[in-house]
Formats: sequence, structure tokens, C-alpha cells
Amino acid sequence: MKHNSSSDISLEVAASTFAALGSEQRLAVLRCLVRAGADGLSIGELGKRTGVTGSTLTHHMKILAQAGLVTQQKQGRSIICAAVAYDAVRDLSAFLLKECCADELQTCKDHDHD
Repeated sequence: MKHNSSSDISLEVAASTFAALGSEQRLAVLRCLVRAGADGLSIGELGKRTGVTGSTLTHHMKILAQAGLVTQQKQGRSIICAAVAYDAVRDLSAFLLKECCADELQTCKDHDHD
């Protein structure tokens, strides 16, 4: 399920997005794309780097795209590039940390909230 660019995502959207990451292969694909940077990778190169190829990679990319975590764009006639939707990944991270230490009686000092 896609979500807007606001860092204040709902519990339902966060759960859906985390569900999309509930596969080792999808998590590996996303991690590889994060490492590749904003330009992304061709599907062929993504397959080489992750060891996930063919229809399996297509299936995982479709789920990640539906969750709003990656984008796909045709370049030329047949090369499809994939890149991370960094805003969506940041929103998901912000969802987890938004209320960090909110129930502690003392200010937490063991980590940053930025």
C-alpha cells in the first residue's frame, strides 16, 4: 500500500509496508538498491547483485513498488531501472522512532532521536 510523503504515516500503512519487507529476498533487494544510490540499478544488475532473478525478482519488485518503497522506470526499449523511494523509507523509519522513549520517566541518554 502506497503512502503519502508525510512522515506521519498511519499504523495501517506502516504495517502494510513492513509486511512487504517480510521476505529475506525483498529485504535484500531493497538493501541492494539503497547501496546503489539514487540512480538505482537495471533489473539485470539488481538480479546479479542479489542472486534473485527472473520472475521471482519481478514479483518482489512489484510488491516493493506497491508498498511505495521502490520506483521502476523504463529507459529505452526494454531496460527497467529500479531505485529506492527514499522518502518512503525515511517515513517508515520515522514511524518507528517517532515516540521513542515517550513513556520513560527520565530523558533517555543512550541514543539520539535525530
